[in-house]
Parts: sequence; structure tokens; C-alpha cells
Amino acid sequence: MTVDLELAQRPVQLQGSALARWLLGRAGWRVEFDGLPSRQGVVIVYPHTSNWDFPIGLLAKWALGFPLSFWGKDSLFKLPPFGRWMRWIGGVPVDRKNPRGVVGQMVERMQAAKAGDEFCWLALAPEGTRSHAPHWRSGFYRVALQAGVPLGLAYFDYPQRVVSARRFMRLSGDVDADMAAIAAYLGHRRGRKPHLAAPVRLPPGRDEGRP
Repeated sequence: MTVDLELAQRPVQLQGSALARWLLGRAGWRVEFDGLPSRQGVVIVYPHTSNWDFPIGLLAKWALGFPLSFWGKDSLFKLPPFGRWMRWIGGVPVDRKNPRGVVGQMVERMQAAKAGDEFCWLALAPEGTRSHAPHWRSGFYRVALQAGVPLGLAYFDYPQRVVSARRFMRLSGDVDADMAAIAAYLGHRRGRKPHLAAPVRLPPGRDEGRP
């Protein structure tokens, strides 16, 4: 089965930071973005192979004016100055030893945001690590599907020095077909260390493992 559920309309436009765009440009990077399909959604960022992904991604977030939330290890939030900064930039602490509740909480948050027409986007690196992994984690899929929100496919392209967030799709619920569509778009993107990129696939059982 072939899935082509791309969302082409982008009614939500954002106003980003000229300073962040300038800083990215000075570093040789550019951002590709032409708006959002809705005020709520999940965006995945692939590949995640380097510590440099975080500062580049953070500058891209500011350059786009994209008020994203993201999940982070709870240990990162325990030092008061750093923890406050992480929350300020959108971080949500996750207990890796008990991660299942965070998916349900985020689904509820998305649904409440839809009911109130509030802005709520979650950004995730589905590999969950900079090291090579055998598969992605499934939290992004579960949140987007259960909340009924769009999924954005963003990527780092280090050879071209591009951060792109121009592809959005509606999940069908056919996991194999959805993942095939995601792999067709993201699977060939090259991070800073291509050999560390995880293959674009979910774990056996799909609901198993960390979010």
C-alpha cells in the first residue's frame, strides 16, 4: 500500500528572529520553511548524529519563530540554572525509566490545545540518541496518531547546510505504509556522521520501548 497524505496547505505563518537567521547564515546554514498546516502537531527531526544538531536546531527554531516543545532526559532538568533554561526553550522532562505516561499526557495536551485553538507543537528526534540505534522510538507516531494531528518531517542536511521543515503529512494508521512514506522522504538525508544514523523503522511490537 502506498500512502500519500501530504498536507500542502500552510495557513499558519510564523514570524521568526532576524538575528537567528543571520547567525545561521554566518555559520553557512539556511532554513527551508513555508508555514504550518495547523496550530497543533508533531515534528520529527532526522538524522540526529552529532552534538551540533542541538544548537543548529535551536537557532533554526528561533529563526522560524516556531515555539516548539521537546522531550529531554529528566536528569538534564535537575540542575536549577540549566533546568530553568531547558524549560524556557521548551523542554519537557521525561523519566526514561517510566516513559509510557508521557505519551498519554502529550495526547491530552494536544487535544486540549485543539479544543481551545491554542498553539502546541512537539519536536522529537525519533532515534532518541546520537549513537547508532537499530530502529526509531515510537512515541512520535503514537502521539500524532492518537491526537489526530499532523506529522512534520524535518531534517538536517550537513552536506548542503540546510535545516528543512517543509513536509507535513497526516498519518493513516497503517504503520508499515506510513513508515515507508516517511523513509522515502527522510531515509537518504545525511547528518554530520552518516554512519550513526538509525534506519527509518519502528521497533518490533511498535508500542514497545521508550517514547
